[in-house]
Amino acid sequence: MELSIVHISVPEGANVVIGQAHFIKTVEDIYEAIVTTNPNIRFGLAFNEASGKRLVRVEGNDDNLKKVAANNAINIGAGHVFVIVLEQGYPINVLNAIKMVPEVCRIFCATANPLEVIVAHTKQGRGVIGVVDGFMPDGIEGQEDVIARKKLLRDLRYKL
Repeated sequence: MELSIVHISVPEGANVVIGQAHFIKTVEDIYEAIVTTNPNIRFGLAFNEASGKRLVRVEGNDDNLKKVAANNAINIGAGHVFVIVLEQGYPINVLNAIKMVPEVCRIFCATANPLEVIVAHTKQGRGVIGVVDGFMPDGIEGQEDVIARKKLLRDLRYKL
């Protein structure tokens, strides 16, 4: 087995969700989950088939984001992995709907941070081992940081 790191392209101002599912129907079901949860969100979705033609299946409502998602998915190269690239919305707005899609097995990450995917290569193929999301912590928050965090969440209207 060999390990490699795949750097994920995240356009400025976008977020990415990477997960694993189990069936070709995944692309249509995730598409429906996203647009019925937030019809204003712009996104591209790519899903790597693990058998049959083994194509990267692509959906979405933004051609550029579809290309970014497809390029990230092909670079990961692991079967049954999906990549969603979002703009004009956040993963928190659609993540539960995506998790409820019957084919979705797991979510590896949902982030706007710099992202690396750790991929294992075997004789059979490739699989995602995990992700590196952002950077290491620089310390523990102090009282001023707590106040700033709480203010941000209220300014964004995620908390009352």
